[in-house]
Amino acid sequence: MELLTLAASILLIALTILLLRRSPGDATLPPGSFGWPILGESIEFLFGKPEKFVGDRMRKYSPDIFKTKILGEKTAVICGPAGHKFLFSNEQKLFTVFRPHPMQHLFRSYKPKSESSPAPPSKATDETKAIRQPGFLKPEALMRYLAGMDLITQKQLHVHCDGKKVVEFYPLSKTITLTIACQFFLGINNPERIARLVKNFDDVTIADKMMGLLTAGYSTVATTMTFLMKYLGLNPDMYERVRAEQLAIAAAKKEGVPLDWEDMAKMKYSWNVISETMRMVPPLQGTFREVIEEFTYAGYTIPKGWKVYWTVSTTNMNPQYFKDPERFNPSRYDEGEAPPPYTYVPFGGGMRMCPGKEYARISILAFVHNVVKKYRWEVVDPNEKVEGDMMPAPQKGLPVRLYQH
Repeated sequence: MELLTLAASILLIALTILLLRRSPGDATLPPGSFGWPILGESIEFLFGKPEKFVGDRMRKYSPDIFKTKILGEKTAVICGPAGHKFLFSNEQKLFTVFRPHPMQHLFRSYKPKSESSPAPPSKATDETKAIRQPGFLKPEALMRYLAGMDLITQKQLHVHCDGKKVVEFYPLSKTITLTIACQFFLGINNPERIARLVKNFDDVTIADKMMGLLTAGYSTVATTMTFLMKYLGLNPDMYERVRAEQLAIAAAKKEGVPLDWEDMAKMKYSWNVISETMRMVPPLQGTFREVIEEFTYAGYTIPKGWKVYWTVSTTNMNPQYFKDPERFNPSRYDEGEAPPPYTYVPFGGGMRMCPGKEYARISILAFVHNVVKKYRWEVVDPNEKVEGDMMPAPQKGLPVRLYQH
């Protein structure tokens, strides 16, 4: 009798374990691996190449979605143009912004939803929305600053390039963009606006907002400027075409008159070159989101509390969407030749599309206009190694050999 009881108990335990393993929640999770205990797959993600990390797992598990564990967080990586569209369309419905713990020490006012209770609407939150919403950086607002951007760029090129034989362009591009960003984002002259900011935000929050704006207006723009210099230096025919476009714009203006909005609209080929630069070397590889409502995607369930990693690398270098993706080819963006929807999204999309998109566009175009008018250049080391996988930078600063026209 005791033997039968023991056998029945063992059978019951075995069935329970089997049922738990086949529970609906586990059965519908995306394919993938959480990697090592505690570490997960963080080492492969951080110290390898994020785009390779994602590409390898897309091929191994699914081209649409897979699971992993990064920086201690269970994470779903949603891939491809359909994934981009799904993510952009469900911001604040299914997802909210999330910063991994290392970034939380940098942006100190950030708190996960679990650590902070919802606050009632206030003047402070209204100010935050005003800063975050695209209206703060709309073309009509930027028009007032365009002439200043043009003049700052001219001055910085004169100081750092005239008479120099070799210039490291990554440090220079950071100097130019930081000078512009400081004047643009921090040069607030309205006393009432300043008083509202001081009254409604504590010091840490103000620093956080300014840091976010400066990062967007400084690092990402500087990265694009730098690699634009590299690709134009390696492609003389494209350089000549960009220069011809910019000289035509300059010839139509009186000498000394700064750039205006109509000039920006004429820089079509120059913008194509910039767009291809951002496809080849995205200034920011990807971002994280937190799941605030359980959802199903591609037949798999993503639980509330998980994190989602979004990256442009699932489309940018995919031959399914970009023919011969390793080739630098600005004609991809010619009128009538635009990439399919949601395959090229350097500024994100939806309600969290980068509010500085137009700011980035005009600051880079102002740089292009001035640099090609005045100089031609050769890249000293075409095979220079690129460091910093999430925000790339040339290892030696991209030294170029300058020749003044």
